[in-house]
Amino acid sequence: MMDPEIQARIAARRAELDGLEVQLVKQLAEVRAERDELAVAERVWQRMSEQFADEPTRPVTRWETP
Repeated sequence: MMDPEIQARIAARRAELDGLEVQLVKQLAEVRAERDELAVAERVWQRMSEQFADEPTRPVTRWETP
């Protein structure tokens, strides 16, 4: 039979680890979501860069004020 003190320490540590697991699962989900957002932003940036590179250079015009 196990010592009650050791059982209590094991149970306490198990509870700590369970809490850490929950936090890590949440953090991992947030990291994956942000990584997905960055991938989308990178694709948008790439498309815009390609579009700007394909457009002819236009002279800058000044707005006329009445």
